[in-house]
Amino acid sequence: MRRLLDTLPRYYAFRLGITTCLGIGIAFTAFYGTYFWMGVLIVLFLLSAWWQLSLYRSHTRRLQLMIESLENNDPSFVFSENSGDRETRRVNRALNRAGKVLQRVKTETAQQEKYYELILNSIGTGVVVLNQHGYVYQKNNEALRLLGLEVFTHVKQLNHIDSVLCDKITACQTGDKLQVSFNNERETMDLTIHVSGIIVRQEPLRILAFNDINRELDDKELESWVRLIRVLTHEIMNSVTPIASISETLLSTETADLSELRRGLKTISTTGRGLLAFVESYRRFTHIPKPEPGLFYVKLFAERMIELARHQYPCPNIAFHIHVHPADLILFADENLISQVVINLLKNAIQAIGTQEDGCITIEAYCNEEEEVMIVVRNNGPSIPAEVAEHIFIPFFTTKEGGSGIGLSISRQIMRLSGGSITLLTGKETRFVLKFR
Repeated sequence: MRRLLDTLPRYYAFRLGITTCLGIGIAFTAFYGTYFWMGVLIVLFLLSAWWQLSLYRSHTRRLQLMIESLENNDPSFVFSENSGDRETRRVNRALNRAGKVLQRVKTETAQQEKYYELILNSIGTGVVVLNQHGYVYQKNNEALRLLGLEVFTHVKQLNHIDSVLCDKITACQTGDKLQVSFNNERETMDLTIHVSGIIVRQEPLRILAFNDINRELDDKELESWVRLIRVLTHEIMNSVTPIASISETLLSTETADLSELRRGLKTISTTGRGLLAFVESYRRFTHIPKPEPGLFYVKLFAERMIELARHQYPCPNIAFHIHVHPADLILFADENLISQVVINLLKNAIQAIGTQEDGCITIEAYCNEEEEVMIVVRNNGPSIPAEVAEHIFIPFFTTKEGGSGIGLSISRQIMRLSGGSITLLTGKETRFVLKFR
């Protein structure tokens, strides 16, 4: 490009010098009255001016062609480097080099933008870039998921989700930290929004970072429970194990005079064994094995789970149904761990229906628009009260007499370890939704 800019001024200066000299010659011949030579010089001056103008137009057309080709992503333009005079060939060579450089810069810029876009879509934080008029300059897939949108071009689209959310995002300024709650088509979202600013091409832009509060809180809550359980199991096991062992030793001694002592020791033994079983059930919560995923057919898996549930929990009053779309749907997960989740859900559903007539439990599986495998276990038993529903995934929470309260907690942990999630949806039917990403 620099050689082109250096070449053009010399190129045009030489021809402009010739035209200028002819103009001066016309003035001298007119002054001395030599009209014949004046006429000759006028003709040469006109030819020189025409020559200068035609060259200017020719080079201008070349430059316009090069720029238009670059704008249309057409790298095929090339100017002849073997025809025309020496200066024209030099200009053509310079234009060709400049075009290749500009095309390479444009290609590298496009690749870099694609690279940054891939990075942006790989992070777990939603990012939206807005200008001062509310138009969306950039967004990533996580932001679309959190907001429940497929297309997001202007902040006013949020009015279709929640008007308060739209007003807050419209009015937010650089440095603000917001907390919003709204319902999209799938679930209730609680988000934190951090706003930062940047100026690009002299235009101020706002960068909004979205984070799901519930997911962060759930992860921290789960981590706290795991730590607590590990401490409890260690301390209780150290205390209870010797008690159970000594009690069994004393009970094995046949002494009639010790009948009262035997009754007491029997009570201690029974209590100790109960505590051991109690602690062992909670230990399972903190020792879930690492998933070893593999491929398996969902329909065959669902049929096997129903047969197993029928055998373990006889329920002649309950009809089971399976709907898998497509019929050959395949899931990549640890089948043994996922079977624990589904069996637990089926057991809970059977217990919820109880002796109710015309009981119905359905396992439905399909692939959603995001190509995520969804397994839904639903039943027509009594719905779960709202005040209970918000606590059912908390470890040790139970409303059943003699229940341990860890079944759904373990199910949630298994789903997280498998890269998925479990959600409760209430209504006319109780539905547990397993999502595998």
